[in-house]
Amino acid sequence: MPLSEDEQRILNQIEEQFYESDPSFAEKVSAPGLYRPALRKARWSVVGLVIGLLGLVLSLQVHFLVSFVCFAVMLGFAFVIEDSLRKVGRAGLNGVRASVRSRARGDKPEAE
Repeated sequence: MPLSEDEQRILNQIEEQFYESDPSFAEKVSAPGLYRPALRKARWSVVGLVIGLLGLVLSLQVHFLVSFVCFAVMLGFAFVIEDSLRKVGRAGLNGVRASVRSRARGDKPEAE
């Protein structure tokens, strides 16, 4: 059931007061702020995945067991990336994109 115009206006006023009174806390509890740790984890996992791939390629010349260990490390990082992105979901990615765009323009963060 959608909010009436009066209820929507009151909600917007409360939201504006919230952002004005404590902007750092408001950003932490906003949707993009909630997804930030999972995205950071996914980003570092991508770095680990690339390093594991380089280790795999370089270790193929040394021994196949070392290559297998590098492959297992890559597989672990791939699972972490998948889990992190699943936690964020499509709504979280859209919220983060909107937050990045609003920061680039210099707007205040949007709430969902």
